[in-house]
Amino acid sequence: MELQAAWQIEATSLKRDYKFKNFREALAFTNAIGAVAETHKHHPDIELGWGYVRLKITTHDKGNQLSEKDYKLAKAIDQLSLA
Repeated sequence: MELQAAWQIEATSLKRDYKFKNFREALAFTNAIGAVAETHKHHPDIELGWGYVRLKITTHDKGNQLSEKDYKLAKAIDQLSLA
């Protein structure tokens, strides 16, 4: 599955950093990710700070391995970042 180039593919996870103007924008994006994750029933690890969001997606119930669920969630998050 094709992802935006900003995703880093590691052995067991997909990772991506996002930058924002301030904490409020980063938090709003984090909340939007949460809503998408709930619809996918698949949840990323999220690090939130002033002006940034860092994501790590892996399939925990498959022994922290990459799966199609990870790519589908990343693609859905990509759609948020385009909005």
